[in-house]
Amino acid sequence: MKSAHRYQRLTIAVLLVFSIAALGLSLLIGSVSIVWNDLISFFRSGTVSMTTMVVLELRLPRAFSAFVVGSSLAVAGVMMQVLLRNPLADPYVLGVSGGSAAFALIVMLLGFPFSAVPIAATMGAGFSIVLLIVLARNSGDWGSSRLLLTGIVLASGWGALIGFFLSLGEANQIQGMLFWLMGDLRPEWPGFIRVLVLLAVLIAGFIVARDLDLLLEGDLRARSLGLNTSALRLIILLAASLLTAASVTLAGPVGFIGLVVPHMMRLIIGSRHRLLIPVSALAGGTLLVIAEMIARTVIAPQQLPVGVITSFIGVPVFLYLLRRRGLSIPS
Repeated sequence: MKSAHRYQRLTIAVLLVFSIAALGLSLLIGSVSIVWNDLISFFRSGTVSMTTMVVLELRLPRAFSAFVVGSSLAVAGVMMQVLLRNPLADPYVLGVSGGSAAFALIVMLLGFPFSAVPIAATMGAGFSIVLLIVLARNSGDWGSSRLLLTGIVLASGWGALIGFFLSLGEANQIQGMLFWLMGDLRPEWPGFIRVLVLLAVLIAGFIVARDLDLLLEGDLRARSLGLNTSALRLIILLAASLLTAASVTLAGPVGFIGLVVPHMMRLIIGSRHRLLIPVSALAGGTLLVIAEMIARTVIAPQQLPVGVITSFIGVPVFLYLLRRRGLSIPS
């Protein structure tokens, strides 16, 4: 038992070090070389230089946003896999990202400034969440199969609408629309609300971690031990949907983080959610920070959508996990 606790503490410590190192490297690496004397002068006297502007106005907010988005998607992935008891569940499986993307494309088509895109994406995510809850509810129950089927149908509908909007776009609009749909991190801070949502879900996840463990063992056993499974499923659905909405409205749909990271962390640290949720948040944030750094440096000064990098990383990792260990939700 002591060795298990020591291993878990070591894993968390290593992830923390990797997170800090990834954030530090993201500030150092880029198409513009960093002059440390300029940064030191800024902190001493407030003298602004090109280096200071690049680090504090471009790289730092983008890296912090990447960490928040990656953490949110990883935690949402953990929640979805518990809710649906499906190893292939990810934050986008229930159609929240599709509603967000459809509304975002509408404002792009209408020629609104890009500052209106997050607002429209938030509205679309909220509408999709409400629609899912209304359609999936069955006599007060939130069964996994009904939720999954409803979500898949909604996601397909949103996908058709997105394809329709893309076909209507003009040549000068298509690139921006596709870039956003592939995951586009911009040099802006994530905002207080998104950070608050992530922290609130992390705290709530810690509180109900034992209930999440019980839910994995099956509804019958959970109910026999006095757990209100319908209420818990609704809480999980809302928490995962809010995290997904917060991420998509900031960076667009970024793939594979919410699918791959929870499986990786289960293999490393086990399936107890009191540990799985925080380590998934750290690993997801770190992975997306690294992906963001690669996206803006691999063909610098041009930038790739960060979702392209996460897919390049996620596909081989997922296939490796599938081949070596298999994928399942432990019960």
